[in-house]
Amino acid sequence: MLNGLKVGDKAPIFEGLDQNGKKISLKDYKGKKVVLYFYPKDNTPGCTAEACNLRDNNTLLAEKGYQVVGVSIDSVESHKKFETKFELPFPLIADIDKKIVEQYGVWGEKKFMGRTFDGTHRTTFLIDEKGIIAHIIDKPKTKDHYNQIIETWEK
Repeated sequence: MLNGLKVGDKAPIFEGLDQNGKKISLKDYKGKKVVLYFYPKDNTPGCTAEACNLRDNNTLLAEKGYQVVGVSIDSVESHKKFETKFELPFPLIADIDKKIVEQYGVWGEKKFMGRTFDGTHRTTFLIDEKGIIAHIIDKPKTKDHYNQIIETWEK
């Protein structure tokens, strides 16, 4: 991980606004299992595939006690359009000031098509009921993220 967070660490407490302008905090999920997924950008092919895979399996995740929360540096307005377009049933936190991505160590240098730039590294943190990082998926499979979460958490 970029900032050294590892399995067994206490998950950093975050707070931000979701696509509806509602304040969301990790504290809201105390006693629940959280799938905290960081993604680079709304409405891009990989991020859309990942969000839709989680959407399509959200009921199954909820039945197992998992709460999905997405985070990117896009605005509340961008998240609202993304949520509406793809009927996403979970909160998307607008981390425009990059506080959460930096807390979780997923902001940093990336390379894409010969370019080097700073951006969000696609990463998912599986946080247990006590707020401890149970697993870190640092290479999410965008089209099969649900199965990856279940296989990782339930092995």
